[in-house]
Amino acid sequence: MSDRGRLDLVLVQPGSRMEVYQRLGSTLTAIEPPVWAGLMATFARARGYSVEIVDAEADDLAPAEAAGRIADLAPRLAVVVVFGHQPSASTQTMPAAGGICAALRQRAPGIPTLLVGGHVSALAERTLRDEACDFVCQGEGPHTIVGLLEALSSGGKGYDQVPGLWYREGEALRSTPPAPLLDNLDRDLPQMAWDLLPVPKYRAHNWHCFGALDRRQPYASIYTSLGCPFKCTFCCINSPFGKPGYRYRGAGSVIEEIDLLVSKYGVRNIKILDEMFVLNYQHVESVCDRIIERGHDLNIWAYARVDTVKERILDRLKRAGINWLALGIESGSQHVRDGAQKTFGRADIAATVRAIQAAGIHVIGNYIFGLPDDDHDTMQATLDLACELNCEFANFYSAMAYPGSRLYDMAIEEGWPLPATWSGYSQHSVDTLPLPTKFVSAAEVLRFRDRAFEIYFNRPEYLQMVGRKFGPETAAHVREMASHRLERKHA
Repeated sequence: MSDRGRLDLVLVQPGSRMEVYQRLGSTLTAIEPPVWAGLMATFARARGYSVEIVDAEADDLAPAEAAGRIADLAPRLAVVVVFGHQPSASTQTMPAAGGICAALRQRAPGIPTLLVGGHVSALAERTLRDEACDFVCQGEGPHTIVGLLEALSSGGKGYDQVPGLWYREGEALRSTPPAPLLDNLDRDLPQMAWDLLPVPKYRAHNWHCFGALDRRQPYASIYTSLGCPFKCTFCCINSPFGKPGYRYRGAGSVIEEIDLLVSKYGVRNIKILDEMFVLNYQHVESVCDRIIERGHDLNIWAYARVDTVKERILDRLKRAGINWLALGIESGSQHVRDGAQKTFGRADIAATVRAIQAAGIHVIGNYIFGLPDDDHDTMQATLDLACELNCEFANFYSAMAYPGSRLYDMAIEEGWPLPATWSGYSQHSVDTLPLPTKFVSAAEVLRFRDRAFEIYFNRPEYLQMVGRKFGPETAAHVREMASHRLERKHA
């Protein structure tokens, strides 16, 4: 329970947009709300603790500036949150997170620090050994944070009773059994603590607002479920949860949060950040029906899978304001898709994309170059498929062995070269270093990925489609976007 007169907890979202995305970070990328920081704030407040959030990303704070804000607030505990805005975005925030811990230790060494998130959960012992932090959480976080606050309030006794905690005992590193997963999301994580966040500063992705590029703010991200039941080799989504799984919020809880965002903050652009929103149709229909009943005019995007989208759900999604669905298509090669645990066929991909578009919903095709079975021909097949489908937007990724993924375990087992820095796990940073394949070097994968981006977005067929659907201003915007050239150390 809170001590009167002193702030209990500061949750910190590291700021690393420009380092991670280079020049793209200034105008093209989203400025995402720190969802996990907001959820943990809700959890701690419900248990009587006083909380503030420092969003270094939205406020554009360097590590030393963020540390200064924390020091001024003087909490009993500072928690640096290393959850990304998607699973793969956790590791790339580690340089900023580590920098905040180091700066805070120098500025206010009496404030204990805890690191929590997907990356640190996957590499808990290494994180505690390498970073200037006092504690590391292995797990999703809320129970560990509250347990640690209780231990600190008793003078630092009882760390061995805090679930999911790594800590130092002299020179030795100790750990405790994992915390239980939250089993009632409506009770424990009903919504983010939006009142602690600078909501007007959050900005949607450029493509999310094609046709209305001057209306990217305000913007919000919400979740309606946690986890994922699938086991894609390249994904680290379940690292903090310990196993594949899927937990839902009730539709009533979801619509209450959307009502708040619309009425209090004027939000129209929303990301549903569930790793797989279009999966359980009873859940999806329940959420969509609540939105439709309210009559909110929303512009939403969400994730789906080729093999989970059925035509009967599409009209309901569209009427609820879901204007974009992101599909993990991954590869144009059946063999490569099979190796990544994506076993649907090429005909299934094309049929799903066309059905979604026929319902008036735009498609973001996600593609990966450099999966373990890729060679030059299969990567070209992936680019050919992307051009054939001609989705309204496409993301091109290089295969990366993110800590917590099966690919990372394979890379360690096989001795495959990994990035020397955590920023090297970013898709867009200067020192990006993807995995090599059995047939293609890391440099070749990276060069192919960057060339694929240029080819796709400069095609006349694509630009004509964008102009037809979204107008000439959006087509001109895409031309400007495609003119950016990323600096690459390893290409």
